[in-house]
Amino acid sequence: MTAIATVEDFTNVAETARRLGIGARRLRDGVNHKGFPAHRMGRRLMFSPQDRAQIAEMHRIPAQPKRLRRAA
Repeated sequence: MTAIATVEDFTNVAETARRLGIGARRLRDGVNHKGFPAHRMGRRLMFSPQDRAQIAEMHRIPAQPKRLRRAA
């Protein structure tokens, strides 16, 4: 069973960008041009907890294994 997000769970562009560690302009561009999930409430962009998690997962950079240095 999925949890239903309440209005209090949604965050605006500024708060979402701060939580994700990106700029507000980059977040808006992502919604408008790259398919980031969001909800439009009137003229405002709002993000549910699921939206934030999905955006973070879309842009997660996997860790690279450390290269071992050869002994000289």
